[in-house]
Amino acid sequence: MNRYDLVVVGGGAAGLFCAGIAGQRGLRVLVLDHAKTLGEKIRISGGGRCNFTNRESRLENFLSLNPHFPKSALSRYSPNDFIQLVRQHKIGFHEKHKGQLFCDDSAQKIIGMLMQECSLGRVSIHHPVVVQTIGKTSQDWQINTDQGIFMAPHLVLATGGLPVPAIGASGFALDIARSLSLPVVPPRPALVPLAFTSTEFLGMEELSGLSLPVNIASGEQGQGYGHGSFDEDLLITHKGLSGPAVLQASSYWQEGDSITVDWSNGQDLSKLFDERQVGAKSADAVLALSMPDRLAKWFAQSCGLSGRKWAEISRAQRESLVARVQHWQVKPAGTLGWKKAEVMLGGVDTRSLDSKTMMAKNHPNLYFIGECVDVTGHLGGHNFQWAWASAHACAMSLG
Repeated sequence: MNRYDLVVVGGGAAGLFCAGIAGQRGLRVLVLDHAKTLGEKIRISGGGRCNFTNRESRLENFLSLNPHFPKSALSRYSPNDFIQLVRQHKIGFHEKHKGQLFCDDSAQKIIGMLMQECSLGRVSIHHPVVVQTIGKTSQDWQINTDQGIFMAPHLVLATGGLPVPAIGASGFALDIARSLSLPVVPPRPALVPLAFTSTEFLGMEELSGLSLPVNIASGEQGQGYGHGSFDEDLLITHKGLSGPAVLQASSYWQEGDSITVDWSNGQDLSKLFDERQVGAKSADAVLALSMPDRLAKWFAQSCGLSGRKWAEISRAQRESLVARVQHWQVKPAGTLGWKKAEVMLGGVDTRSLDSKTMMAKNHPNLYFIGECVDVTGHLGGHNFQWAWASAHACAMSLG
């Protein structure tokens, strides 16, 4: 039997970061993980370059059924704090889009940095190891594994969520929470492409591969995670819709609801389609002033106006066409599931956790951090920022 001050179950972004900080604060720390190779989700993130944070990350970039919960942790560990650490480790990085920061080289640099931080804190890391059961004695948490029993007064669960099962993702932390009667918000895939039936998609699958900037909106204020609206690129695929715009909208979308797409991305079509300028052009050509030719032809055909001159189309038909372009509503059949999702929506209900320490209110010295908590960020480095911030809040509370 081995006794530590802290056992962290989960050797991903949040778990390793928490362990490193706690170790450097003088605690004797053990990390347990079932994976043969640590940090796989970090390694594959950002196309292999790890979008490790976002300069503009703020509370509005996060979803939770308890929306103010992330505020405390996020305010006490900012993107600039993590950027300073990255610079200390001499890792080159660049800003790609809307505050998103990526490694110049490989995501392995971030994994290496986390491992170095753990090394500085003399953290012990055991992997691969199977955690069989977790129990509580009068003073300690008891973690029974296939490599023996480990004891510690403090236990952190940082096992992530359900996306990308191929790299070993699981609902372990959620199972432990339920076993201890902690409420869990039902998990579902987020930042995930949306799928459509042939009826709903109306032949649009023929435009597969087409990408363009749009405004997209989904969800409703006061329901679920609320309403989200994004100006991003959309990609049409043979299965449905993808691209950053759709991934963002998917986090707010609820089964049975529609999404709304403005294919003109906010352009003033009344000026662009002025009859005095375009009267002799066909409806297809006029629409192509605001979108790719193939999509313009699809819209004209779907409204029965393909080939007709703009001047010959009635005002009512024009208004109907413009409304269709700018307020296109479609009901997805579902998402492409956990295999294609980047993150998990839902998780351990934050109302059962202390926002300053991440500790379970009814289970002293038990902590949940990172993706397993019901806090989900927007696309673009925000989920990593939550991993760092929640891990820091937890580690700094341990004495």
